[in-house]
Amino acid sequence: MKSLSVIILSVILTFTGFAQQHPDTLQQAGREYMRRGDWGNAIIVFNRAIQLQPENVDLLNDLAYTYFLQRDFTHALETIKPVVAGDKADVRSFQIAGTVYRAIEEVKDADKVYTKGLKKFPGSGVLYSEYGELLWQKNDYNAIRQWEKGIETDPDYPGNYYNACRYYYLTFDKIWSLLYGEIFVNLESYTMRTAEVKNILYDGYKKLFADADLVKAYKPKKSNAFELDFLRAMNAQSYLAATGITPAKLIEIRRGFIKTWFETYARQFPFRLFEYQKQLISLRMFDAYNQWIFGSGIDPADYQAWIKNNKEAYDAFNNFQRGRVFKLPKAQYYQNR
Repeated sequence: MKSLSVIILSVILTFTGFAQQHPDTLQQAGREYMRRGDWGNAIIVFNRAIQLQPENVDLLNDLAYTYFLQRDFTHALETIKPVVAGDKADVRSFQIAGTVYRAIEEVKDADKVYTKGLKKFPGSGVLYSEYGELLWQKNDYNAIRQWEKGIETDPDYPGNYYNACRYYYLTFDKIWSLLYGEIFVNLESYTMRTAEVKNILYDGYKKLFADADLVKAYKPKKSNAFELDFLRAMNAQSYLAATGITPAKLIEIRRGFIKTWFETYARQFPFRLFEYQKQLISLRMFDAYNQWIFGSGIDPADYQAWIKNNKEAYDAFNNFQRGRVFKLPKAQYYQNR
């Protein structure tokens, strides 16, 4: 019996040791070290896993990205360059390679990596987003073309909306910074970038209503039917902006816009963002939604007072907001129409 127990224990230890050395187990351990910020141990574990599976692209991506986080750009490139040169590279491989090249300001190499990545993965929102950021870094205004393409092909990826919103806010545009910004805060609801975009949205509405007649002030290089209909529906609410823009006033304006839009324009231009606003109106959550967008960043004291006085409405919207996934269909891209 004693010898049998020894044999069983030996078998258990053998299988335990095997499990500990399995690439999947090692990868999980390495990622846990990454989450803790322990780059050195993550590198040790990823290298051991790669010894067992040298062609595993996911492991090589993890190792290269850990070197990048450690700011060891030399080893990061040594790891990721063969991956993107081969035929097994995935989106993340190109993303990591581009990020490393941007960190060391090798702009031409980064450009080549993103171009190659998008040729292989033409529907990747993250690659369009980061390629646009590279072009913007070079003061190349073709960056907006990349962000727009990313929005068109991968409408649920938030980064392109964020970049495009900020870009249009700096131009004479008064429409797309608002639309893309609000879509962004619904896709990425609780980050530092969200707070930044909320401020852009509030100021953007002031820019929009700076002209008494929004339609007459519309002078684009190329007329767009969706843009015109948006302005017509907003123009019907312009009298509400006569005494200035406040978070409370915006609720009235935007509620009236949705009513006008669905009475007149929604059939020709179905748009998920407006459908969501209409849904919130029907659920009696529209006030809380607008307070969340405009009140929280504009006047925190007033927003906290509103929450205190409307706790039930705030809790209902907050639970609804955190429990739903905001998704957009590809067929509703109207920027070039």
